[in-house]
Amino acid sequence: MAKHKAGGKKSGSAGKKSAGHPSGKTTKKPPAKFGAKPAKMFGNRAGGKSSGKPSSKPTTISAAKPAPGKQVSAAKPTPARNASGAMLAGKSGTAKNSHSAPAKHPNSAPTKKPNSVAVVSDSGVKGKLIIGTRGSALALTQSNMMADALRKAHPGLDVQLTVIKTVGDTDQKTKLNAFAGMGVFVKELQAALLDGSIDCAVHSLKDVPEDEPEGLMLAAFPEREDPRDVMVSDGRNFRALPAGSKIGTGSPRRVLQLKALRPDLEYIPVRGNVDTRINKVRNGELQGVILAAAGMRRLGRTEEITHPFSYQDLIPAIGQASLGIECRAGDARVRKILAAVDDDITHDAVTLERMFMKRIGGGCKVPMAAHVYPYGEGMRMLAVLGNPETGSMARVEQTLEEGEEEEMVEELALRMEEFCREKGIPLPHDLPEHHLLTTNPEANSES
Repeated sequence: MAKHKAGGKKSGSAGKKSAGHPSGKTTKKPPAKFGAKPAKMFGNRAGGKSSGKPSSKPTTISAAKPAPGKQVSAAKPTPARNASGAMLAGKSGTAKNSHSAPAKHPNSAPTKKPNSVAVVSDSGVKGKLIIGTRGSALALTQSNMMADALRKAHPGLDVQLTVIKTVGDTDQKTKLNAFAGMGVFVKELQAALLDGSIDCAVHSLKDVPEDEPEGLMLAAFPEREDPRDVMVSDGRNFRALPAGSKIGTGSPRRVLQLKALRPDLEYIPVRGNVDTRINKVRNGELQGVILAAAGMRRLGRTEEITHPFSYQDLIPAIGQASLGIECRAGDARVRKILAAVDDDITHDAVTLERMFMKRIGGGCKVPMAAHVYPYGEGMRMLAVLGNPETGSMARVEQTLEEGEEEEMVEELALRMEEFCREKGIPLPHDLPEHHLLTTNPEANSES
């Protein structure tokens, strides 16, 4: 999937993309296939010809619905490892790695230091760059990480941070479903961009709605962190929790998939930053809380993780573990500056995920997830969409051949829509504008 940058040296992750599923296990075929067609092999970007052979990884779409009142034991998790083979830190019998060697995306080339971005030699760029950020500990950590990378890429650039409070930060009482589709963690930052108060804004990408305001664009996507979901608990892993345990998560995407694994647990909506959520476990109010691995890693708190979820158990949110740096579309200077921290593999993957989200109809009205990762010479997509009222869901896996990724995502979304209608699973754009099937939307960078 080719993309064009607004100047600057091409960064990208070095090395060939490795094949195989991120979990390190052989991908199991879903129990049912509906209308699956073999994916075609396409030529590579260098102009190679098609092999003419069908892919060995056809599209699969399956329906899943947990049996009422019956516990479905989660499969024993495979210890999570980073690209160099080190295990992700945890308390459930897995070895702990040091913070100096965090787990990266399992299919990323292990060529960069933790939380690093590719930099170029002194570009000669001078002047000031004002970055807008939320004021939470995680948001400031992420924004400072980007500011440091930009200073390294452009030594003559004066990079400053400006903290801007968003509605999602100031209003901790209103349920997030009341704000569905409004971008409660990005709207004020976007307004500051439009009025010229800041030059760019660092967002947790999963907070950014599919439609950007006119005049703005997501100009850079730094290298993605570990995109998985994890649990912090009282010491037990997810499958060892007793029936009736209370698990905190404000995400309908997570609840939908977790109920398929453990319908015997009670899932409690929670809001607040990482400390607030983990404290609910420490004081006994909850037996566990579900968080994003990326946030825990960036905050240096991986040793508190008791259970990392595989992608097969819990497909990540669209854009999860990725940062999106937004700027004014017409600001060529800033776009060129930001190009130094843009990662090719991440850029391509999250662009495809957001394309899928937009084609299906948005990520706020129903629980949905999509994750794209490097796979052989192309990429692979996992996606799920479901109805929290019934527990029914449609899940899809598809290899996206190099050079044809966008067309295949469009086709995949179309076929998933057809399958959902056939099985009675509501689609976002089939629902009235203000009708939600979620308890709250997937939007909170602290989660």
